[in-house]
Amino acid sequence: MDKKIGFIGAGNMATAIINGLLKNKVVAPENINVFDVNENQLKLMAEKGVTTCDASTKVVTDSNIIVLAVKPQNYEEVLSGVKDSVSEEKIFVSIAAGISISYVQKALECNCPMVRVMPNTPLLLGKGATALCPSDNISEEDFSVVKDMFGLNGAVEVFTEDHMNEIIAVNGSSPAYIYLFAKAMADYAKECNIPYESALNLIVATLEGSAAMIKDSGDSLDTLIKKVSSPGGTTLAALKTLEDYKFYDGIKEAMKSCTNRAEELGK
Repeated sequence: MDKKIGFIGAGNMATAIINGLLKNKVVAPENINVFDVNENQLKLMAEKGVTTCDASTKVVTDSNIIVLAVKPQNYEEVLSGVKDSVSEEKIFVSIAAGISISYVQKALECNCPMVRVMPNTPLLLGKGATALCPSDNISEEDFSVVKDMFGLNGAVEVFTEDHMNEIIAVNGSSPAYIYLFAKAMADYAKECNIPYESALNLIVATLEGSAAMIKDSGDSLDTLIKKVSSPGGTTLAALKTLEDYKFYDGIKEAMKSCTNRAEELGK
């Protein structure tokens, strides 16, 4: 790739994206520019051979694609600080929950091409799931470059922006739901005096196998549930208790809360 890619923020998500670019030799380390207020993060980046910058404006000036890898609460400050360095030739990538394309363009006072992205933390292991939404004025070539950046670290899907707050609950925040589910299972095993690590090993394998069944078996989710649930058996007893506790409804309500919070962050 002949484009220079910049990152404002060098946290987990930026690290995951940069690792994917370097591992797959998509871009030379010196063509990646990074700024972070945390000096320790910059040192870690320097050890990878990437170019560290002393200001966010330097990242914008020296990069073709700029990834905004900061928290939603910091967007106003960051965008205000770099707007004088922006031109319509610069491509911005936003990975913050709730932050719309129009919000960034308005704050930058520039109709620059953009991609709004919702990744998740498994990108750190190259097993991520990322939703993307391009602005109307980005070229197919430039959007393809951004899409490939995230595709190096897992699955990608493209959506219209009216679904980008909702999709956060599907792939952005959802790893936490799954970790909580796994924690409850592992803690129950521990309470039954089953060795924790052994139980966790079985739980992880079960999650991986279940995901493979969803992806490759050809069965619907309802069919897969039914195939595990023998009449009068243990699984039905467990499912009945989950129903009593409104597990299914609780998950959907949690996802609605996630979406509502994304709406709040974007205001």
